[in-house]
Parts: sequence; C-alpha cells; structure tokens
Amino acid sequence: MAAEILPQPQARKPCLLSKIEAFQDVVSTAVIIPKEDGVISVSEDRTIRVWLKRDSGQYWPSVYHTMTTSCSCMSFNPETRRLSLGMDTGSIQEFILSEDYNKMTPASTYQAHQGRVSVVLFVLEMEWLLSTGQDKNFNWHCSESGQQLGTYRTAAWVSGLQFDVETRHAFVGDQSGQVTILKLEQDSCSLVTTFKGHTGNVTALCWDPVQRVLFSGSSDHSIIMWDIGGRKGTAIELQGHNDKVQGLCYASHTRQLISCSSDGGITPEWLDSDSCQKCEQPFFWNFKQMWDSKKIGLRQHHCRKCGQAVCGKCSSKRSTIPLMGFEFEVRVCDSCHESITDEDRAPTATFHDSKHSVVYMHYEPTTGTLLTSGSDKVVKLWDMSPVVS
Repeated sequence: MAAEILPQPQARKPCLLSKIEAFQDVVSTAVIIPKEDGVISVSEDRTIRVWLKRDSGQYWPSVYHTMTTSCSCMSFNPETRRLSLGMDTGSIQEFILSEDYNKMTPASTYQAHQGRVSVVLFVLEMEWLLSTGQDKNFNWHCSESGQQLGTYRTAAWVSGLQFDVETRHAFVGDQSGQVTILKLEQDSCSLVTTFKGHTGNVTALCWDPVQRVLFSGSSDHSIIMWDIGGRKGTAIELQGHNDKVQGLCYASHTRQLISCSSDGGITPEWLDSDSCQKCEQPFFWNFKQMWDSKKIGLRQHHCRKCGQAVCGKCSSKRSTIPLMGFEFEVRVCDSCHESITDEDRAPTATFHDSKHSVVYMHYEPTTGTLLTSGSDKVVKLWDMSPVVS
C-alpha cells in the first residue's frame, strides 16, 4: 500500500509527498531512481522491490524478488542500472534492471567476505566494486572480471564508506569511532591518515568532492566536518541531534548538509590544566596544589567557546553557539557567556520532525527528494526544495 500526500509548498519545511507502507519488516536501505519516479527498497524480510509511481499517484511494485538470505546493504548505479547487494553470508550479488524497471536479471556474484557485508559501493569511473564486512576487511574488485584487486585490514568492522574518484582516496569509518583515509591503486593501497574525533562508532559518511569536505556521523549524536581540502587539520563538530545519527546527505548546489537521526567558529582544542584557568583553584588530581592551598580539588570542565579548562563555578552558564556547531546549549565560561551576542546565537540549522525513527535516508539532488525509512516499517518521500534552497 502506498499513499500520495498532497503537499503544502507554502511552508518552509519538508513536504511529505508519499508513504509506502506495504512492508512486513523494516526497510534497511532504499534509493530513489532518478528521472523515473521510482524507489528500490531492500527489506529485512529478504525482499528486493522496485516501486514505480502510477497514474493514481501511488507507488506499486513492478519487481518483487525474494533472496535466499538477508541483504545487509545496497549500491545502485542509475547509468548502468546495476544493483549491487551485500548479503549476510558475505557475498555480493549483482543484478541488472531493465530499462522500464519491470525486470531484474542476475549478473554476477562475488565471494567478498567471511561475514556480513556492511557497506558496498560501485564506482563506475574505475569499474571497481568496493566493499567492507564484519570480517574487518576492506576489499575492492574489478566489476568487469569479478577478480579481487586488493584488500586492507581495518581495526574494527566498517560502518561507513565513501570514495573520491579524482584522487582515488577511500574514506572508511568504523565501529571504533575513527575514520581512515586510504589511497587506492589498481592492486594495492596505502594508509594516508586516520581521524579520531568521535566517542561512539561512525554510523554515516558523506563526501563533498567539490569543497573537499568529509562529514562523519556517529552514535555519539554528533557530526564532524573534516576539512580535507584546506590541509590545515580543521574539524568542526556539529551538535544538533539527541540520538544516533543514521544518515548524511549533502546538497552540493546549496552547500547544505541533511542529517537524520534515530530521534526523528572553529571548535577549539580542549586544553588541559592542573587548575582552573579562571580562578586558579586546583582540580582534584593536583594533590600538591590542593595540599599547599588547603583547598578541596574541583572537577575539570571545558568552555566550548574558548576551550579553557575551568571549574564548575566559573562555567555555570550555558549557551548555544551555532557558528561553532552547537545548536543546543553547552557549557561556557562566565566571561565567554558575556561576550556571546544574540547574533551569535542565531541558529544555522533547521529542525524538522519526520514523524518516525529514521534508520536510513537517501537524497536525490536532481529532484530535491528525500527518502526516509523508519523503524515503523514505512518509507516516506519528502520534497526538500522549500528547505534546500
């Protein structure tokens, strides 16, 4: 069953266009088919479905295919209509969809991993199929011959993967919270660097090849923007969610980041000190100063604006600092609180309720349509043009 929703374009918020509700289980991944008014969905009930919009305005399945085992991830290339499916068994199965999207023909099978495939990504320009699995291996295969070209062992199993065609850099986010950058060659790879900024596992990655900026989302509720192109090590932390970040998409034409969660300035370096950098009272581990001054040690905090180590008394105030990524109120020292103006507090993010706990999202920039899949077994299609403009 799929319902068409009549949009209200006057409001500057996402307009719900359609709902697809005919699922027996949660849709773990789905994509919008460009130029076709269609959706490809992969559900935990082992079904692959291609939904096309009918004259009635509703979406009905033109392909309904049941796999022998569960699919864990998917990559779809609209130019070749190649559908790559990562399986729970560790294999990757590929299908070619017909021009009218009414037929799905088996093409190739790759024995890629020893455990569940966590991410699969087809790169048309290189004719490479990149994949990661719970066996902690990052592999790439030739999509023409089916042969494995190379492999790299990761520290933890990978949950996010992006690729830059121009430089052949792979960005790999894992369950330990770090992002690894690898330089890929035809049959080898080299470690470039690793980024460590999240306290939870990396749940989503998004790469902007024009501005050369990488976004990483995490279960720690935060998003970090890594400025790769600037080569200065700049990282801006974005705090706008109250739960695990599930998906990231970037609208390059407006330079806006779209993020979804289970909840539906430059960040300064945090400085360490043995005493409060405002009142100089010692922190609890500085036993010598505590003894000399006969004062009880205090807990160390940090001002999110200046980064100084301060005690609770000198950082009793809270404020939003949107230009530094803090859309929620955070701890600031008293002097910084006085310096923050109403203009500084003007929000840089807009918040919209998807009315379901999002487990996956996909944005199609050519139509300005956002797809969200929720834990309620419903797929929703949104017109984002009132917001992304």
